[in-house]
Amino acid sequence: MPNTHQKRQNPPFTSSSQAFLATDGYPLAGTLYTPRHGFKANLVLSSATGVPQEFYRRFAEYMTQFGYQLLTFDYRGVGQSAPKTLKGFKMSYLDWGTLDLAGAIDYLAQDQLPLFMVGHSYGGQALGLVPNHAKVSAMYCFGTGAGWHGYMPLKEKIKVQVIWNIIFPPMVAMKGYLPWSKLNMGADLPIDVYKQWRKWCKNPTYFFADPDQQRLIGQYAQVKTPIYAVSALDDDWALPNSRHAFMQHYRQAPMQFINISAADYGLKQIGHMGYFRKGSEKIWDDIRNTFDDLLASQNH
Repeated sequence: MPNTHQKRQNPPFTSSSQAFLATDGYPLAGTLYTPRHGFKANLVLSSATGVPQEFYRRFAEYMTQFGYQLLTFDYRGVGQSAPKTLKGFKMSYLDWGTLDLAGAIDYLAQDQLPLFMVGHSYGGQALGLVPNHAKVSAMYCFGTGAGWHGYMPLKEKIKVQVIWNIIFPPMVAMKGYLPWSKLNMGADLPIDVYKQWRKWCKNPTYFFADPDQQRLIGQYAQVKTPIYAVSALDDDWALPNSRHAFMQHYRQAPMQFINISAADYGLKQIGHMGYFRKGSEKIWDDIRNTFDDLLASQNH
């Protein structure tokens, strides 16, 4: 009879807490998943808004089986990278990309191995925010869209407008931040993140329509990293039209739009969060195969 206890004690990877700095010196909490028998490339996981790094643990462990070292981390103000209280905590929603993801890329890029990125929702938006995007060999992103309710099916559109206009404002007014965890929707969010997110979601082209953010149009146009942008056809928050409205700003990046359905992967549903839930290994196979192919072509 196999000794399952022994197996559990010695997984094929190690995971260790990693403290590292954002590019402005803000301390961030991450977890590094390292294959025990060496690795061929690094991978940084850029999270969705308000989603703690722990949510991506299964995906990280999966990738280590195939020779990838992976870093997950919490953005400032979220999870383990949050201060004791979010009340009075000042930051921009863009800091998560401009400063935090940029710091994670620098941290992983030190060993000169190829560096890939997987982005979830905001995580896919964030590549255009980082000044060091040239260090990223390719990005695979899921559920990245423009956030405007007009791209959503009617039922979701109504629900989202009720949340933004009726439910959130009094909660934020009372607490001084968005207590998102009370609705089981994710980690609590700093008030500046809430305000900017709400403002940008009112426009079909998201923050590219904000007069204060016009520099981002030119910034995104500089990215030349190949991008694989996936939308599940039941992801009401980031359907293909929403994805295109955002991703078109990566004007010079070689882009592949990939539409997937739950049935293709033997799943009942994917939605906005299912890309990384338990049981989604067949989706992860696509990522691994793509990165493996890119590594093989680089080595020839």
